[in-house]
Amino acid sequence: MFPQLTQLTFKLNNGREIPAVGLGTWHSKPDDARNAVQTALSAGYRHIDTAQAYGNETAVGDAVMLSGVPRESLFLTTKVNNMNHKHVAESMEESLLKLHTDYVDLVLMHWPVCIDPAGEKQTLVYKDWKFTDTWREMEKLVECGKARSIGVFNFGFGNLEILLSSARIIPAVCQLELHPGSPSTKLVDFCKGMGIHVTAYCCLGSSNSPLAEDKTVKAIADAHGKTVQQILLLWGLKRGTSVIPKSVTDSRIRSNFDLNGLDLTDYEMNLLNSLPDRFKVCKEWLPEKVFSSDEHGRDFYDGDKLFE
Repeated sequence: MFPQLTQLTFKLNNGREIPAVGLGTWHSKPDDARNAVQTALSAGYRHIDTAQAYGNETAVGDAVMLSGVPRESLFLTTKVNNMNHKHVAESMEESLLKLHTDYVDLVLMHWPVCIDPAGEKQTLVYKDWKFTDTWREMEKLVECGKARSIGVFNFGFGNLEILLSSARIIPAVCQLELHPGSPSTKLVDFCKGMGIHVTAYCCLGSSNSPLAEDKTVKAIADAHGKTVQQILLLWGLKRGTSVIPKSVTDSRIRSNFDLNGLDLTDYEMNLLNSLPDRFKVCKEWLPEKVFSSDEHGRDFYDGDKLFE
């Protein structure tokens, strides 16, 4: 279906394009992130995803600058930290300095929760500020050219509807945890219906993923002579989502980009879509509830409860 997956892009609702396969840097320490980005860019990746909260924007920027890859050939994503909702413009300037660029291709609201830094461990929210206020400030980033596109992270039906009711600029991207253990099919379809592209993070199920040992996934991988990770990435791509696998290991970074010529049959996709086990890597931890059973149906596993 996608003979040249490494060249595949998805068109956003503003006419811009996002590379289908990128490198994620969540939990990547600065030195690891710097090396990973250098490896990824040399392997052909052109989409790099970071965030203010990751603490590695400078390392990412250094790697990009040293790579020699023209800025216009890259797609850089960062995210507004929870504690910067009232300071979007200022925090964006800091991100641009760290990334050694005068614009980012995409900036996401990292969570729809406006944290007051006066609290400890992100337990206090602003009473006089809502994420719709944050979005209004993010819209200004597009208008002044600091961001080519803006989007959201971990927004479900309810929060998307609240945002869309007042937004002047429709989110170009919604980034969600997506893998066969958390497919969130209804939410993905809703975003597509609204013209919002979906990017899958934790698309391999994160570290020590049970998907790596799943018999069905391994059988499909063996049948194609590919890795489990490559099969999981293709599953995401065939659903119409971009994927940002995270790794700091050179061989895995290169392997995750070795997808050209790979395809899955409808039968294989149905097998992956029907895996019985549900799990979520990024669970609730903020003082305001983000996930709900309504938006995930049987797609969201929380503790010991599988929502029906």
